[in-house]
Amino acid sequence: MTNIDDFLNTQTPTVIRPLLGLTILLVEDSLTACEAMRLMCLRSGARIRRADCLESARRHLRVYRPNVVLTDMGLPDGSGAELISELVAATPRVEAIVALSADPGRQAEAMGAGADGFIEKPLDSIAEFQGAVMQFLSEDQRPLGPRRINDDPVPADPIAVQEDLALAQNLLRDGEQNSETKVYLATFLAGVASTARDDELRSVAESFAKARAMAGPERQHLDEVLTARLERKAVV
Repeated sequence: MTNIDDFLNTQTPTVIRPLLGLTILLVEDSLTACEAMRLMCLRSGARIRRADCLESARRHLRVYRPNVVLTDMGLPDGSGAELISELVAATPRVEAIVALSADPGRQAEAMGAGADGFIEKPLDSIAEFQGAVMQFLSEDQRPLGPRRINDDPVPADPIAVQEDLALAQNLLRDGEQNSETKVYLATFLAGVASTARDDELRSVAESFAKARAMAGPERQHLDEVLTARLERKAVV
């Protein structure tokens, strides 16, 4: 009997599904970003596996080797740069290692760790997603002939957004009151806000990140903004 993974990995890319045959490991803690990436992979022909932290990614990589790794730079148990460095040193090497972040200032960190490329969030166009991945692939992994451009946007999934906001609020209220928690939470929310095109939430998250203390007026304002969005969904 043919193994389904082996079968899918030997499929030839087409102009309509240019990532057919690829397995992508997405290391991302935001359900909002994950759902958008899942839909873009599905429409592009790629198989996607998800890890929500460094440790989960390492477990995946002990079992199989993906063609492409897309890793967020801000993860709950460390920086994506740690995983990038490990992947660069591994033999055989993953074909493409690409960093993701809503903060363009983290590009230097990612490239310094050895990433092949950097994608600034949000990436919500299927055509942009395909192009961002394909530029790092070898010629034999790309479709022959001109590619049919699918520029359909992928809107943020409202349920995933709500789950991310609820998680963030729980961490804000119950998490450890230290600078590491504050930086991670602000980075996480900035990414969610970027994907959801919520400029107000992103601005509030950035103000919280710049605050001197975890328990200050910026924290209270962020909590109020999160509560308003969660209550808005509950009423609907």
